[in-house]
Amino acid sequence: MTFTAPGLSDDATKKLVSVMQERLSAFNDLHLTLKHIHWNVVGTNFIGVHEMIDPQVELARGYADTLAERIATLGGSPRGTAKAIEEDRSWNDYSVGRDTVQAHLGALDLVYVGFITSHREAIAVAGEIDPVTEDILIGQTAELEKFQWFVRAHLENPSGDLSNAGASSEKGAADKAR
Repeated sequence: MTFTAPGLSDDATKKLVSVMQERLSAFNDLHLTLKHIHWNVVGTNFIGVHEMIDPQVELARGYADTLAERIATLGGSPRGTAKAIEEDRSWNDYSVGRDTVQAHLGALDLVYVGFITSHREAIAVAGEIDPVTEDILIGQTAELEKFQWFVRAHLENPSGDLSNAGASSEKGAADKAR
């Protein structure tokens, strides 16, 4: 590292930049996944869900930009390429094509579970190193959880049960939610 923020060691910054790079790639993948859903969702309530997805896309793109700029602020070089997504990926590619609103929302719920869980892990790492980065990740997580709530509202019955409950794969969640 040629420089970092005052008060942060090079080793701590390298660890932090590595975690943020993975999250940057995750956000880049998330916004592409959300657009894929936006383009491939059909059926009852299509327009409401179609329009609900676009603000999520814009939020994910904005959060990717925030993390990329934080990486650069700390002296790192953010990687925003398709190759970076593939290299940083610890998750599978989204697996549902053209399908119903319920199927996509069931699968998207699992995407958010994985994403938010990983973001919380990044918060824990950042919390040991840099409260500024930790604060950025916490704010992002709050909004992601709110969007997951929007998704889950479509999957929930009056008793609070989710139609995709117990599914461990996107296709399984889509099948259960359909």
